[in-house]
Amino acid sequence: MDIKNTLKTLCNVKGVSGNEKNACDTALELLKEYCPDSYIKNSCVIGTFGEFITNRPHILLDAHIDQIGMIVTYITDEGFIKFSNVGGLDLRLLPAQQVEIHGKKNIKGVVCSVPPHLSPDNSVPDIDGFAIDTGYSKSELEKIVSLGDFISFCGEFEELQNNRVTGLALDDRCGVASILYALDCLKNSSLNCNVTVLFSSQEELGERGAKISAFDINPDISLAVDVSFGYCSGDDEYKCGKLGKGAMIGISPSLSREISDALINTAEKNNIPYQIEVMNGLTSTNADQFSVNKCGSKACTVSIPLRYMHTPVEVIDITDVELTGKLIAEYLKGVN
Repeated sequence: MDIKNTLKTLCNVKGVSGNEKNACDTALELLKEYCPDSYIKNSCVIGTFGEFITNRPHILLDAHIDQIGMIVTYITDEGFIKFSNVGGLDLRLLPAQQVEIHGKKNIKGVVCSVPPHLSPDNSVPDIDGFAIDTGYSKSELEKIVSLGDFISFCGEFEELQNNRVTGLALDDRCGVASILYALDCLKNSSLNCNVTVLFSSQEELGERGAKISAFDINPDISLAVDVSFGYCSGDDEYKCGKLGKGAMIGISPSLSREISDALINTAEKNNIPYQIEVMNGLTSTNADQFSVNKCGSKACTVSIPLRYMHTPVEVIDITDVELTGKLIAEYLKGVN
């Protein structure tokens, strides 16, 4: 499997939370190579890897398919589109961003930006203070755009130096890619556990897809493969992972220490580089839903270090996607 091309395919498809159809369709086709019975339910992609045999441990591998974005709330008389956030936006980055409005047809726009010459200060307005300029008049826009239409950032998947890439929706399409790579590593292996794959929707809106899907799947063990903070200039090193140094294995009161330790032992046994991520409570990932599903699931996080989270220029190291996939594959081989 070519990880970089797979990731490019995933990242170049838009899928704002609540509007994931195109992203789900793309992920479904990729997953069907390893899970032919894969399907979409409640905007989540679900598949079974290999034969499902009763009385064996049931493992869930999850990565969320949605991305942050915006939603149209109003069109002004001057023809500007007002909007609100879908997921957590960094408002400092909004001015002058190029965006795409997904109406009856897709149209481009630019988030309005006051020139510094005319700005009385450098303060950032709240979300209600922003608008989008498309060049259309109000009457023209109303034929194309409806209230409630979704808006995504513009940006292309690009290669940087030293095996790093930048683009939209690396949170969490890189997690999707790492699970696909794990399945690729396992395609000729015989496992002693059942494996269900979930590419979940609406994680950015409170892990909603994970909650309903886990209730249906009912796994014994759940791995939430997501991203976490990658160290950058000015960050506190102890709060971040390092790009290129492997997956960040989660340890938290809300996670299963048994699974955390098993992942650590797997990494050390197989000489797979890894990092530790300590959290003092909930993880803000789908693992928070998995651990309290029905009668509970032993849950853990496996995170890929990512810089510039929730921006149009997220950055990861492809090496970490590969190492995460290898860790997952070796862990599954050891489950009995």
